[in-house]
Amino acid sequence: MSVPTSAVTLNEANEFLKEHPEVQFVDLLIADMNGVVRGKRIERASLHKVYAKGINLPASIFALDINGSTVESTGLGLDIGDADRICFPINGTLCNEPWQKRPTAQLLMTMHELDGQPFFADPREVLRQIVQKFDDLGLTICAAFEIEFYLIDQENVNGRPQPPRSPMSGKRPQSTQVYLIDDLDEYADCLQDILEAAKEQGIPADAIVKESAPAQFEVNLHHVNDAIKACDYALLLKRLIKNVAYDHEMDTTFMAKPYPNQAGNGLHVHISLLDKKTGKNIFTTDDPLQSATLRHAIGGVLETMPASMAFLCPNVNSYRRFGAQFYVPNAPSWGVDNRTVAVRVPNGSPDAVRIEHRVAGADANPYLMMSAILAGIHHGLTSKIEPGEPIEGNSYEQLEQSLPNNLRDALRELDESEVLNQYISPDYIDIFVACKEAELEEFETTISDLEYNWYLHTV
Repeated sequence: MSVPTSAVTLNEANEFLKEHPEVQFVDLLIADMNGVVRGKRIERASLHKVYAKGINLPASIFALDINGSTVESTGLGLDIGDADRICFPINGTLCNEPWQKRPTAQLLMTMHELDGQPFFADPREVLRQIVQKFDDLGLTICAAFEIEFYLIDQENVNGRPQPPRSPMSGKRPQSTQVYLIDDLDEYADCLQDILEAAKEQGIPADAIVKESAPAQFEVNLHHVNDAIKACDYALLLKRLIKNVAYDHEMDTTFMAKPYPNQAGNGLHVHISLLDKKTGKNIFTTDDPLQSATLRHAIGGVLETMPASMAFLCPNVNSYRRFGAQFYVPNAPSWGVDNRTVAVRVPNGSPDAVRIEHRVAGADANPYLMMSAILAGIHHGLTSKIEPGEPIEGNSYEQLEQSLPNNLRDALRELDESEVLNQYISPDYIDIFVACKEAELEEFETTISDLEYNWYLHTV
């Protein structure tokens, strides 16, 4: 039995097609475990059928490794006959793709069981179940992401990325000066098109800043009072950036550490909690150090941070990003207006007090990242966990590295975490760990160029 479709959702399709008679195709999008967007492209005439009956995709789409191969140890592949589930549209996500030469729209989907129940292995469903726990407390999650990325040349050098030539000067950038306006000018057309395309798609991106490496930038998203929608925006923004840059004859990368001696790409998230009855931020305070609610939320995040690392940093390359010189914290820590800690409390107006989580890489799946962080916040609030004293000054000089510094240890922490297994289905954690362990095995059995350089004619 399929999920019933209301007249309202059918009207969404009718109104869109009426407003955009030029649209020829619609991309039906769903994000896998790695945050990679997959799906189908349909002709416009089939859109009503999608709203009414959904589309079929195999459950194994959520058991794919980073290369798109099914990891059979998850049990979602041949063990169930590579069977289909039904994917239904997410209301309010139908929009144009401004970069397409043939007029094309896109629609975000989510997977359900054949009886209409949400499918447990969809990362969006993983997050929805945790958001429900905040609904039960009478709280609304307000969230916004900051996403870092590199523009890179479409031609690699010996398989390695390089910065693209500036459309203005024709030179490859060398600057590492953060916030430098002149560097924004070098790629102004591409960056402006990113913001304009985001506006056309309803993605609340309001600013781009130059980051601390050649051709590295950050896009800031507005806060929205919906944690799931905030993740939708982050996911779709990454796809938009890639496609707009490609139209400008450049590639992009959200890889955590594409260059050995430059800053990595981070994915920071700002979170506050609103009382559903009053709309007031429950973290509101003149003194963050004196707010028990804020301290408890931070305490839960810090306690669960080691077990959350596999979601925050899900790839082998993720752990190359860490280092004091690049402002990536490697120990659970917090502080007020301190960018050397894992959890920063921005020191603005009392009603704007919030948590800024600074650990994850841009390669993280935003739904799973948000799930892990919110699980920690909920755990801290309900268990009244104290976070310890805030850090003042340089945390790297005061704290030893204690977070997992490789994927294998991070997966072990996640698998053994009693707290996260209470918030995220153990069945889902088993699938996630199986996929990532399969990637690790392939990585560790691959002989690198460096090994040949070191050992082939030496030992």
